[in-house]
Amino acid sequence: LLMTSDQEILDVVDSQDNVISKASRDYVHNHLLMHRSSHVLLFNSRDELFLQKRSMSKDECPGLWDASAAGHVESGEDYNHCAYRELEEELGVSRIILNKVLYLPAQEITFLEHICVYKCVTNAGITINKDEISEGKFWNLSMINQSIHENAAIFTPTFKIIFNRLINLI
Repeated sequence: LLMTSDQEILDVVDSQDNVISKASRDYVHNHLLMHRSSHVLLFNSRDELFLQKRSMSKDECPGLWDASAAGHVESGEDYNHCAYRELEEELGVSRIILNKVLYLPAQEITFLEHICVYKCVTNAGITINKDEISEGKFWNLSMINQSIHENAAIFTPTFKIIFNRLINLI
């Protein structure tokens, strides 16, 4: 596959999450190929969840509320490393323990991404990356639940799945 150096290179995976090839992010998305992502749920000590509002410049789900940090697993990278990288890139948070809490197999509603979800608890200062995120704030879990029921369209489809699966597990 023709790939330029300025493009993110992702592993293409099968339905069992085995790597079968690699391609640019654009190629993967344009040809609807299965790939991987990591999502991080960052809580503070008051059990509030930090959500990011995706930048309007994003090609997927611009302007919607999403997990604290999330991103594609790059070729050769594992879910865990990706989660730590995205947490630092998007929120400026590092030196923290992440615990894997959920795995979602690739499906249409997750944009054909196999997803590993991680949780962390910290009161560390957050510095949002304005290139990725337009705003961010801590939400009480009942507020998220109420907002999903009253105005589901303001959240990404993937976040709604993650939240609904985890609300009883966290």
